[in-house]
Amino acid sequence: MNQNIRVRFAPSPTGPLHIGGLRTALFNYLFAKKSGGTFILRIEDTDQTRFVKGAEDYIIKSLEWSGLIPDEGPRQGGGFGPYRQSERKSQYKKYAMQLLESGDAYYAFDTPGELDQIRKEHDSRGETFVYDARIRESLKNSLTMEPQAVEELIAAGTPYVIRFRFEPNREIEMHDMVRGEVVVNSSTLDDKILFKSDGMPTYHLANVVDDNLMAISHVIRGEEWLPSLPLHISLYRAFGWEHLMPGFAHLPLILKPTGKGKLSKRDGEKGGFPVFPLEWKDPASGEISPGYREEGYLPEACNNLLALLGWNPGTEQELFSMDELISEFQLEKVGRSGSRFDPEKSKWFNHQHIQLMEDEKLLPAFHTILKANGVSVENSRLAMLVPIIKPRINFFHQVWEESWFFFKAPETYDTGVIKKRWKEDTPDKMQQLAEALEQCEPFTPESVEKLVKDTIASKEWGMGAIMNAWRLLLVGAAKGPGLFDLAAFLGRDEVIGRMKKGIGEITR
Repeated sequence: MNQNIRVRFAPSPTGPLHIGGLRTALFNYLFAKKSGGTFILRIEDTDQTRFVKGAEDYIIKSLEWSGLIPDEGPRQGGGFGPYRQSERKSQYKKYAMQLLESGDAYYAFDTPGELDQIRKEHDSRGETFVYDARIRESLKNSLTMEPQAVEELIAAGTPYVIRFRFEPNREIEMHDMVRGEVVVNSSTLDDKILFKSDGMPTYHLANVVDDNLMAISHVIRGEEWLPSLPLHISLYRAFGWEHLMPGFAHLPLILKPTGKGKLSKRDGEKGGFPVFPLEWKDPASGEISPGYREEGYLPEACNNLLALLGWNPGTEQELFSMDELISEFQLEKVGRSGSRFDPEKSKWFNHQHIQLMEDEKLLPAFHTILKANGVSVENSRLAMLVPIIKPRINFFHQVWEESWFFFKAPETYDTGVIKKRWKEDTPDKMQQLAEALEQCEPFTPESVEKLVKDTIASKEWGMGAIMNAWRLLLVGAAKGPGLFDLAAFLGRDEVIGRMKKGIGEITR
């Protein structure tokens, strides 16, 4: 096996990148960076019928947002390019011809209509049609035709495909770095199409040829490709490349929140959570699907939650920086079974990564949000606000919801809270508290707290009743951060003014 670590993320530009694909990119990136290896982006666009405009650019931008910058790729270049398979298509035919010459592949001239008819005949007998060793001798291919007839069909421009030829009843032994030893009998496999007469290879041939030409040392991909492993290993052996064959690791599925079945776009639509890293607008329908970036997730949080969907560090640690992920990551600690996606846990990760950010680094984001709501505040004041609001938010877009009352007096008062918390003697108590606060000096969280608690104790009031009524006057509802922090930020005059205004509004 090649010891110079080179891994590739090889998506097809057939639509937006699912978070399952982003996790595959992440695991490749972590594996490469831990070993000082190379992370490559290769765009597998051989199937032009499924090509979606804008998908390649979306994939690249998603990787950039996540910080998974390729060392080699369509934009970076590199010594093993081009990095789009459509730009490499001139090279694939010679490898298909090599397989034909060695007897490991054959021409097949069966038309789609003919194969559909055979498939229907099998269905009518309750059988499944498989193009394999049992049936290929009865079909229209170069195994059943004279060489001259084959040459004449090709010369006449008759459409054909080139199929891999599996020898029946052979044990194909494989090693997977996640699943261990796997053995498959070749008689259970169909003769997959490798190449078409339009000059384009299928995924299987292009994938193996490119991995070999790009000196890929490890193939880390989703478990949906595990059924292709016997063919890919057989191709390496047919080409005589077995000594250059990469290590294989097939990652477990990301499951629906119910734990049953693969996570899909529809699950996100039903559950109200994104399944794509960035917002995606379908060029055909115009339908817009939300993305983690636009929903307010930090890329650090997204990487953290994806890393733990399938990988277990073997400790109780849940929060990781990228450097920590690189340091701790091991393919041997990737599990075999699928991992259930938990939308609430993803919010928790984002909350935790916001808390890990230094307050000073949050100032620009807070400034932007407040300015969008018509509020301009100097840094010294904002520096007081950030540590108060930060613990209360999961996303930055919640900043205004959690802080507007620091800048604007309430215009309405929650009737439910009034009914529950505002008693007959409450106005008098609030008036006495306001008079006490007039004498508070300095007006800091600590001094305000001491004065309020001393006043409550000396007058033998109930702490809960007073604090809830006071919150109602300052905020207009039963919400918000600690009242002593809020009061100190507002200042004495604003606090007293809000209290007097609220008493008047509620009791009139």
